[in-house]
Amino acid sequence: MDTLGPTLRSLRQASGRTVASVAADAGLSVPYIANLENGRGNPTTGALSRLATALGTDLRVSFGEPDPAPPALPPSLVKLRRTDRFRQAVALLGTEPEAVVTALAAVGQVVDAGEQDWWRLLDAMVLVARHPLG
Repeated sequence: MDTLGPTLRSLRQASGRTVASVAADAGLSVPYIANLENGRGNPTTGALSRLATALGTDLRVSFGEPDPAPPALPPSLVKLRRTDRFRQAVALLGTEPEAVVTALAAVGQVVDAGEQDWWRLLDAMVLVARHPLG
């Protein structure tokens, strides 16, 4: 349960969604989801299942060693994800926004990237995808 809150927040942020939009899709209240993201509350499996569906993922229950929670997205990457320019780049790449955010976030685990770095990386991804070598 310790990783539930960070996992929910990371999934929501990676999809560029607000707590309100996820709450509406899951049929849950905004304060309920906010509490879960902050490590408070005792969700039912039904609520977790609805949250998973709203976030476009599967609900998995396991008894064993917990998987580490995905790291929180840097605020600058969350901000980038919400822009029209990002959506245009994703359209040029022909992929899902979550895949692009995941790729950028992986780079962010290796280097301390700022807003301009994200834009440079995103532009490079578009250039490589649109003009492959060989």
